[in-house]
Amino acid sequence: MPHRIDKLLAEIRACRICAAHLPLGPRPVLQASATSRLLIVSQAPGRKVHDTGIPFNDVSGERLREWLGIDRDTFYDASRIAIVPMGFCFPGTGKSGDLPPRPECAPTWHPRLLPLLTQVRLTLAIGQYAQAGLLGERRGRTLTDTVLAWREHLARGVLPLPHPSPRNRLWLVRNPWFEAELLPLLRERVAAALLVAT
Repeated sequence: MPHRIDKLLAEIRACRICAAHLPLGPRPVLQASATSRLLIVSQAPGRKVHDTGIPFNDVSGERLREWLGIDRDTFYDASRIAIVPMGFCFPGTGKSGDLPPRPECAPTWHPRLLPLLTQVRLTLAIGQYAQAGLLGERRGRTLTDTVLAWREHLARGVLPLPHPSPRNRLWLVRNPWFEAELLPLLRERVAAALLVAT
């Protein structure tokens, strides 16, 4: 199994499927291992992540690690945490932020990669694109509706979260229940998922 994942990750990192549509060219950014216990599905790398090749290596990543209650070393340990966005490459910038993930990416690679992550105990669906991809028709009408229904989704092993981008500060202010109710449970579930049985 580890050999299959390593081979597939090399194939993904060499992907050029949507090269013609990427303003900075392809640079797939993800991490995964046969032993990953937490799966983070997000939208697509931002400009800084594209430049460094390190997932969530930005302000959003700092906030996400704070939400999860883990440090950088744990976060970037692929043997424990897989980070598999809906789009592996920076899609470019639009009028109100980064463009959506390229539509070719997840349908091409997720069906091949996700089934190999057999040790995952908890999946986080971060942002509307990840929620659409993972939850399909089970998601709510809005991101807020989907996150509010976290108990229902968690019963199926998926915990929906807003994106930790600074652009979402207003959402956090309008939804104080997220930090009061959901973040403590999130940290508890993440810790349990990462706990290695002795």
